[in-house]
Amino acid sequence: MEKTNTQKYQEREKRVLDAIALKEPDRVPIVPLFAFFNCYYTRISPREAYTVPEKAVEAWRKTIYDFAPDATYSVNFTIYSMDEVLSDLDFKAMKWPGHGVPDDQSFQFVEAEYMKEDEYEALFSNAGDFFLRKILPRLAGNLEGLAKLPPLETAALGYVWPSVLPALADPDIVKALETLLETSRKQVAWVKTFGAFARELKDAGFPSIKEQTVLAPYDLVADNLRGTTGAAMDLLLQPENLKRAVNQLAPFMSRIGVNGAKAKGNPRVFIPLHKGTDSFMSLKQFKEFYWPSLQQLILDLVEGGCTPYLLIEGLYNTRLEVIRDVPKGKCIYHFEGTDIIRAKKVLGDTVCLMGNLPNSLLATGTVEQVKDHTKMLIDSCGTDGGYIMSGAALIDHARPENVDAWVTTTKDYGRYQ
Repeated sequence: MEKTNTQKYQEREKRVLDAIALKEPDRVPIVPLFAFFNCYYTRISPREAYTVPEKAVEAWRKTIYDFAPDATYSVNFTIYSMDEVLSDLDFKAMKWPGHGVPDDQSFQFVEAEYMKEDEYEALFSNAGDFFLRKILPRLAGNLEGLAKLPPLETAALGYVWPSVLPALADPDIVKALETLLETSRKQVAWVKTFGAFARELKDAGFPSIKEQTVLAPYDLVADNLRGTTGAAMDLLLQPENLKRAVNQLAPFMSRIGVNGAKAKGNPRVFIPLHKGTDSFMSLKQFKEFYWPSLQQLILDLVEGGCTPYLLIEGLYNTRLEVIRDVPKGKCIYHFEGTDIIRAKKVLGDTVCLMGNLPNSLLATGTVEQVKDHTKMLIDSCGTDGGYIMSGAALIDHARPENVDAWVTTTKDYGRYQ
């Protein structure tokens, strides 16, 4: 008898939840993080996906329906905003297809020292004002007028405050405010489009591996404010300021994670880790600057009823014993290049492991090589449950026949029952 979509959803969701809880599901779940692979598979360009929302949704729809994973990876994380929104903002922190990268390629983040080395005190004294009047004008060319806004403290003038209003008539401020209003309307339209698609997928029987995304507190500073180089310099030249900034911003990430997960009805909160790798800082620095605030974020999320889902980029081979100190059966650790077989030995009784199948194998390997590597991961990491099959990272380029072999092998070979 054919299963209903509701039954399929419950079956897939249980499979994922059992793996997270370190139990044996009926089989190893498979959750590929399909990104622009969806475009290449359906023969549209990434630029088309950025400019025509309906084409983006159709690309994701066909890919998901064809390969039927146990959970999906949302289109809104691959395409944060449409071309029109990013262009209207004159957004500086990203290059996207047709704007800095070729039409057939993925986006690229643009790091810079959006916060200068001597601006920590301004951040500490009033973070909201600092982000509004300093950071946003640097992130988007058409928001530069926000730098001319009167300080937020002027609102304290009470009944005298209307005397400040003429300052808002400055042409640069007007341009910035009008840009915000117009782009917000366009972004809302995009959010509605992918929101409707997310509901469609759920109704069709597909859970989502995550909806809400937050950053490790250190990465919030090192990715978005100081940049990799600036943060590395601060580790040596002004470590106390860097640590204070990380600790001050950490509760903000916890609130966004818990509140966002509740609003979106999905407890799994995605945390991509960038700057804590073996090659970016020493183990001593990791223990002092990176892990304490990340560990607290994990604890806050778990206490708030969420499941932290960490995408651990790069290598964490020297950090495995450190990151073991989290609640048992409550987290997903998705490894890119870390020795996942050793990770299973160190972490297997504490967290659900995920990933590690090389993206390069999907792109350039043979079907037999993909099958063999898939079986090796299941044999090595799937023992007694606690493992979710996935690629090393987001999947752009891959041979469809390899993806099919990967999914089919996992479903056939990865059975516990």
